[in-house]
Amino acid sequence: MGIEALREARWLDSGRVRAYAVIVGVAAAALLVAAYVEATGPTGSDFLAFWGAGRVSAGGDPASAYDLAVQQRVQTATGSLGWFAFVNPPPFLFAATPLGMLPYPLAWPVWVALTFAAWAWASIRAFPRLWPLVLAYPGALIAATHAQTGLLTGALLVFAATQLDRRTLASGAAIGALVIKPHLALLLPFWLAAGRRWRVFVAAGASAAGLVLASWAVFGTRTMLAYPDSWQASAALMEMTRADFFLRMATVYSQIRLIAGEPAAMIAGAALALATVGFALLAWRRFAGDAPGSAAAVLAAAALAPPYLFNYDLPFLIVPTLWLVREGLAEGFRPYEKLGLVLLYFAPFASRALALPLGANLMPLASAALLALVWSRGNPSGR
Repeated sequence: MGIEALREARWLDSGRVRAYAVIVGVAAAALLVAAYVEATGPTGSDFLAFWGAGRVSAGGDPASAYDLAVQQRVQTATGSLGWFAFVNPPPFLFAATPLGMLPYPLAWPVWVALTFAAWAWASIRAFPRLWPLVLAYPGALIAATHAQTGLLTGALLVFAATQLDRRTLASGAAIGALVIKPHLALLLPFWLAAGRRWRVFVAAGASAAGLVLASWAVFGTRTMLAYPDSWQASAALMEMTRADFFLRMATVYSQIRLIAGEPAAMIAGAALALATVGFALLAWRRFAGDAPGSAAAVLAAAALAPPYLFNYDLPFLIVPTLWLVREGLAEGFRPYEKLGLVLLYFAPFASRALALPLGANLMPLASAALLALVWSRGNPSGR
């Protein structure tokens, strides 16, 4: 293949893209079956934490969701040799409790199917012409195989960012619902304030406060007081020195910690977080008030902002990725941009798969490249 073929990638037309999407989808189905077999066997799955919390909550003792001894007993009763601490805030119990009413082998596929459907609905709504790329997105695949929260939080982020000016209150409510995993919403208050989206801002605050108060009313004071116990489990994870744990993380903090230790990682992580806040504040000006472009930039930056993030948290990167595809189709692709987008499209899954063999998780570099590409398409003077 010649340089010109790589530079323009004219061979990557809509027909081939659809065909490749089908191939990826078939492979994804096989991987999902394998993940289910592993999750319901002795190895277990991260989903055990959600199911175990839901199980005790459905049984009338939601405070036990944060009791490590109880969770070990409940989760290992499924036949799993491992178990996982439940560290999500009490509002997440609204999602976990119905799952706890189901047998674990049934709850796992139900959770994956429902959250994937929610994410796919929000993403296809944003990019209807690109629906094959949505359904085959590897960033969603890795979230599905882990049965983690990434598809749910991804659905909330995608909906909020792409429906900001059409469904103002609903968009704010979706942002507020990220109280279940608040570090993913780190940049959104700055972005909303810079864009003077005050109705969305207020709706987000009301939604977050309402969910906290509702969980207090439904699950009780004991549960609210038990939640801080989970912070110890989270702290213990971050104090681990095992390289494989930090290689699974997709942050600059985690990779620098492996190379240079915790102090250097904290300094670099804090500096990067401040830089991403700057991107969030400037995004509206960079894109001349264009909400879709601004949203693409802030979600790309959101993958770089927190110190604690895993590849399965990244289905929301469908927005900047497909925004670039849509811009390329409308305005023309720049040299090597098609090829770069192919690499970035597969990056959430590929960087995780290669992390242990390489000894480095390259996802932060991919996120930075994605942000750079989106930012370079901005035009402060208007179009």
